[in-house]
Amino acid sequence: MLNLVYHALFFILSVYILLKAIGYALYEINTIQNKTGGIIVIAFSVIAVIFSNVMVWMY
Repeated sequence: MLNLVYHALFFILSVYILLKAIGYALYEINTIQNKTGGIIVIAFSVIAVIFSNVMVWMY
């Protein structure tokens, strides 16, 4: 049971961090006009969240 709670909290925290990173990337795309940087931030954040959650759920 404790393991499931840990996994759920980790998932919620990682989604929160992902949303913050996407918000920053959108700010960078719209305000600073840095489309390459914004796209890279979004891509790296999504990949990091997916792989970290896969590793937590596997072990």
